[in-house]
Amino acid sequence: MDYQTAVVTQPQVVVTMQPNTNYWQTDLCDCFSDIGVCLCGMFCYYCLACRVASDMNECCCCGSSVTMRAVYRTKYNIPGSICGDTCIIGCCPVLSLCQIRRDIKRRKQMGIF
Repeated sequence: MDYQTAVVTQPQVVVTMQPNTNYWQTDLCDCFSDIGVCLCGMFCYYCLACRVASDMNECCCCGSSVTMRAVYRTKYNIPGSICGDTCIIGCCPVLSLCQIRRDIKRRKQMGIF
């Protein structure tokens, strides 16, 4: 009797996509990805600024400054410049602060904050 070997399972390749952590996790105007953060930014800006500063172990007065944004970018190797940070903070401070807070929340979920 001739026996033939039957292949029961095939080798599989599993590809896991790692999120790119060297960029902002959300866009500047991506408010609808976390409505709670955006509402807090709109109606209680200083509370959100203190929360961001607290998350970064900084003084509450620094939560919405150009320096905080630059420090955060540098810590996570996010591309940008001081000039860009200054323009963003000057033109849309609420959106900037909301972006940082959303980024902190996402990085905490990924375990890299």
